[in-house]
Amino acid sequence: MRKIKIGVIGVGYLGKFHARKYAAMPDVELVGVADVSAALAGQVALDNKTAAFTDYRELLRHVEAVSVVVPTPLHHQVASACFAAHVDVMLEKPMTVTLAEADDLIEQARKDGRILQVGHLERFNPAIVAMQEYLTCPVFIESQRVHSFKPRGCEVDVVLDLMIHDIDIILNVVPAPLQSIDTIGARVVTPETDVAAAQLIFENGCTANVSVSRVAHDNVRSLRIYQPGGSLTVNYATKEIMVIERLAGTTPEGYPNEKITHFCFTEQDALAAELTDFVQNVRLRRQPLVSGREGRRALEVALQIISQIRNHFNRYKDTLCGGS
Repeated sequence: MRKIKIGVIGVGYLGKFHARKYAAMPDVELVGVADVSAALAGQVALDNKTAAFTDYRELLRHVEAVSVVVPTPLHHQVASACFAAHVDVMLEKPMTVTLAEADDLIEQARKDGRILQVGHLERFNPAIVAMQEYLTCPVFIESQRVHSFKPRGCEVDVVLDLMIHDIDIILNVVPAPLQSIDTIGARVVTPETDVAAAQLIFENGCTANVSVSRVAHDNVRSLRIYQPGGSLTVNYATKEIMVIERLAGTTPEGYPNEKITHFCFTEQDALAAELTDFVQNVRLRRQPLVSGREGRRALEVALQIISQIRNHFNRYKDTLCGGS
């Protein structure tokens, strides 16, 4: 099988893992990695037996596909250069800062017949993949994603940094258009929103409550979906799923009869699965599971949530905590 020539642009915290996964794939040639830090690019290149570049445009001359893992404000600029060089793109989430930028990338990819895949990693979490078999008709969803503080990712709002993962999953499992959004949020450590909650109501009546924080002192990543006859609970971090199915009748104590099934997928690697999928999409020229359009859809909802929170803050900034 012909090896796909791939590079990685941006080898900070997440990009170095992209490089490592590609280097381990037998059907991929990791041609090189690029980063504005010569020391960082050199170390990651050494670790993965490939070439180092400080100018990503030089790398584009030698590859047919790349992972773009640079800060979000640079996504549009770098991905545009990739498409201009006729290179397929695996673009980390969120795909861009604005919808105009997202639309432009989608159009560029379409015109040149390029693959544009957006890195919503949780779609490839094995627990989320397994959950699909048990979904029937979600009526109520609870999602919580709280992390301890890390400087990485703080160039964007917590909604773009964290909540967009859950927005993408929820939009994918609810088979109806979004009807309304209500939000709250606050700035705690950074100039951007650090904690936020949103209620999404869909036209079929399904409601999703989503909460995120990047200033907590623990880490929780969970999803609970209620549907007629039972519920599903996903622990993203441990890659576990619990399926509860309501049976006929009750126990002698009067409790509902239930069948509870646990699945655990700790040995499966979501990032490896995502990048393997990208390589196959490049090879077979097929539409990605999370294309630019899915990435744009999640971005659009995220930006609406951010706008509501900012409007709320601006309205009450002179009275909140004494105007401090």
